[in-house]
Amino acid sequence: MNRFVTRQAAIQDLDHLAELFDQYRIFYGQVSDKEAVREFVWSRFEHNESIFFLTIHSQTGEAAGFSQMYPSFSSVSMQRIWILNDLFVDERFRGNQVGGQLLDAAKEYAILTRAKRIELATAHTNISAQGLYEKKGYVVSAAFLNYSLNL
Repeated sequence: MNRFVTRQAAIQDLDHLAELFDQYRIFYGQVSDKEAVREFVWSRFEHNESIFFLTIHSQTGEAAGFSQMYPSFSSVSMQRIWILNDLFVDERFRGNQVGGQLLDAAKEYAILTRAKRIELATAHTNISAQGLYEKKGYVVSAAFLNYSLNL
């Protein structure tokens, strides 16, 4: 039996998601701000702006990891694209295929919603995540140069 269950998260999972999201931000060098994190996550639910997946340890009920996807669209193909913007596994649960389960759940959801693709980005230094993404079939895109404008 799998020790971890991954499912689409609901507003009732806000406490679990907020805790993991705060850890995720700390991982990327941000200062902990649990109140702001809770408000940010709650707002995504309130405005129906993203899809969260949550992995829970089946015996202890502890939150092990989460991912978040935002919708986008390909105008040329007239299809949905999902941006897998966030994926985080609590370090206590790394090495247990939690990240893989979160990626699988995202893929299943993208297929169900008839999306063209899932896009994601990670830090150049996040070698373990890159290995997982490649293992799950993600490839580095050479088709486009990605630019950003910080405001």
